[in-house]
Amino acid sequence: MSSSIPIFIPSKGRHSNGLTWKALDSMGVDRYRVIVEPQEYDLYRRVLPESKLLALDMSYKRQYDTCDGVPYEENPRTGSGAARNFGWDVAKKEGAPYHWIVDDNIRRFMVYNSNQKYVAKYDTFACVERFVDHYSNVTMAGMQYAMFVPRRKKQHPLIINTRIFSCNLIKTDSPFRWRGRYNEDVILSLDMLEAGCCTMLFHTYMCEKIATQRMKGGNTSEIYGQGTEEKSRLLKMVYPRQVELVMRYGRHHHQIDFSRYRGNLLKKKITTNFGA
Repeated sequence: MSSSIPIFIPSKGRHSNGLTWKALDSMGVDRYRVIVEPQEYDLYRRVLPESKLLALDMSYKRQYDTCDGVPYEENPRTGSGAARNFGWDVAKKEGAPYHWIVDDNIRRFMVYNSNQKYVAKYDTFACVERFVDHYSNVTMAGMQYAMFVPRRKKQHPLIINTRIFSCNLIKTDSPFRWRGRYNEDVILSLDMLEAGCCTMLFHTYMCEKIATQRMKGGNTSEIYGQGTEEKSRLLKMVYPRQVELVMRYGRHHHQIDFSRYRGNLLKKKITTNFGA
């Protein structure tokens, strides 16, 4: 099973870790590129060939909608949303019907079968792509965090119309953009669901991500160094009716009732980009 759908990995300060691209290499998935800021390009060039690297156009950071009204000149720490939009536009230029945006701190990808978890040894990304492409109104899909799929417990193979985190397959021609200094995954999920589109979160195919704030680099010090209260409050400001602020696991968090989107119904295609 092969695919040409591009995979983009925004990365910052993690050239020496390389968790996600090493996990992809172990699965035989080589269609990824790592998006890095220009000042770090040479560092990443030490561990990756230039064919695997994209230098971020920094105008994407200056123009990025952080949703908090604070201009770039006052706070240039935009999070990864700007790089995600850059990858989206690269996919458009290349004519890719879909593209992946994947966090750089995913240790491995897994498969859930017969109530057991197995480390993936094949291209699970292509499996998700083929399933999603049978529907015309699924604008985003992704893989559930492995820690949220308990062993030896029956699970639905996927959930329709919920948030997608960290491992996002996006329909390239959908009329949305990443936005928000924090929680941009949740904001984009809500933007799509509020517009009547559908999302798919797979349990059959999972990702094992390093927990928030546990790994140096990325947004750990740049965005989340002061905790999670500010990012939860930003989400509440963007979507006040849909979001509630709660305390969970000893820190500030958000809560959303996604059952309100159960009326967003899937629309089956007659033909697909990848064939039947």
